[in-house]
Amino acid sequence: MEYVHKSVMLEEAINNLNIKPNGIYVDATTGGGGHSSHILAKLTTGHLYCFDQDEYAYQRSKDVLDKISNNYTFIKANFVNIKEELNKLGVTHIDGILYDLGVSSFQFDIPERGFSYNYDAPLDMRMNQEQDLSAKVIVNTYSFEELVRIFYRYGEDPFSKQIARAIEKARAIKPIETTFDLVDIIKSALPAKELRKKGHPAKQIFQALRIAVNDELRVFEKSIVDALEMLNSDGYAVVITFHSLEDKICKNVFRESSTIDIPDGVPMIIKDEAPFELITRKPITASEMELSENNRAHSAKMRVIRKR
Repeated sequence: MEYVHKSVMLEEAINNLNIKPNGIYVDATTGGGGHSSHILAKLTTGHLYCFDQDEYAYQRSKDVLDKISNNYTFIKANFVNIKEELNKLGVTHIDGILYDLGVSSFQFDIPERGFSYNYDAPLDMRMNQEQDLSAKVIVNTYSFEELVRIFYRYGEDPFSKQIARAIEKARAIKPIETTFDLVDIIKSALPAKELRKKGHPAKQIFQALRIAVNDELRVFEKSIVDALEMLNSDGYAVVITFHSLEDKICKNVFRESSTIDIPDGVPMIIKDEAPFELITRKPITASEMELSENNRAHSAKMRVIRKR
């Protein structure tokens, strides 16, 4: 079966990269190759480096990109290693980088990947299928306190303690094996009025587990800091986030890079500019037309920064 992924804010992302035909570009989150294919199509003598640790993404994007050009290199690695992997290939500077931090549609839509609360499947959620840590391991072996921390910090779920306690009780009887096992436990821990609210009651806990399994926040912060260091003058970084925790990291890193820190009360004549220019004071969001066609665009925010 062919799983379809619609790239969010495709046109806005490509336009904000300001692609030079001879430039060096990085798609840090290649997925099915949606954004990559449009970057590659704008290159002549330039080169695109595509990062993704997911084997299925590699196969999918290769099929797409090979039809456009061979001016690309796929790097099957987590984008936390962006600097190291590019340095291995002799690349120390880049003209632009794109991060689309949403989970690819096909990862949600392939039931056996265990990302979705809509399918009954083994609890997994690993973007890198070769790593040992999975959602099943966390749910069945982490302490009550560790579960509460994950659910509060990464899911911002107000019922984190109740859900963690319900998990603790359930796994004492038998291991929690599947997504639907976990959904049932989450529902059992929530008051009736919460279950009647719009939206799926397991959404925040599944988000929290996915972030924990893949160490997403630490990985992103290290990667974007390294990427900004590698940007050439007049190079752009474009980041699309899908929840407040990622957006906060992006906002803070971009703000720190685009401002000069002056101690309070110290009279100074500012001669130097900050090394980066913040292009988006407020994040760009999806158009009304895209929102009507792609439900996953609703929570997307795009931020852009330029190296002076």
